[in-house]
Amino acid sequence: MSNGAKGRSGRGGGRGRNVKQKLRTARGRKISSTRWLQRQLSDPYVAEAKRLGYRSRAAFKLAQMDERYHLLKPGGRVVDLGAAPGGWTQVAVERAGEGGRVVGLDISEMEPVPGAEILQGDFLEEDCLERLSALLGGDGGAGVADAVLSDMAPPATGHRPTDHLRIVALAEAALDFAEAVLAPGGCFVAKVLQGGSEPELLKKLRRSFRKVHHVKPPASRADSAELYVVATGFRGRPAAEADEPDG
Repeated sequence: MSNGAKGRSGRGGGRGRNVKQKLRTARGRKISSTRWLQRQLSDPYVAEAKRLGYRSRAAFKLAQMDERYHLLKPGGRVVDLGAAPGGWTQVAVERAGEGGRVVGLDISEMEPVPGAEILQGDFLEEDCLERLSALLGGDGGAGVADAVLSDMAPPATGHRPTDHLRIVALAEAALDFAEAVLAPGGCFVAKVLQGGSEPELLKKLRRSFRKVHHVKPPASRADSAELYVVATGFRGRPAAEADEPDG
């Protein structure tokens, strides 16, 4: 899977195509399942992901954010949290290039991604930082990564306020992890929901990064409430937190 074959457009190639396909409803199939299949079959990003060998259409979301904010540098060290099935990890490998190091981290078992190290574990566990640091060539955690990416989202409950609070809590946990491993100047990307980030999350981001943006990449479905927070120019973990004694 060559870098050249994918290019850097990140726009799914055939976004302007009319890829409408009709789907016969099988007897006994739920209406919701049929609608999902129809949407998948008519989605140009799904077709382009299959053509280019990406494991998910979500790969184009990261590619588009990278083109706008230049998140993934050649030779960069990247951590992809909640990496399965691996679409974002694939993009990170392509853009970091031969001199880069990419670690895809997921609590579930994940198929290998050529060019990346796959680490199974919970990023909230204490030993995960040490294992990650070893894979990225560090000696303890701090400063081992140039980018921390998170497309993680908890299972939806269907209750919008609850889902919003849960996904922000996950983003805050990912941010805490990022602050422990990012090198100065590094970047952080995490999924939130439309309506913006909670004030406390934004406060933390603006304290630790020079620039913070809310982004809905073109590949994100129009009817989806997902949004991404993109933070660049990591200043370093706030001194009050970095110097806080254990216990």
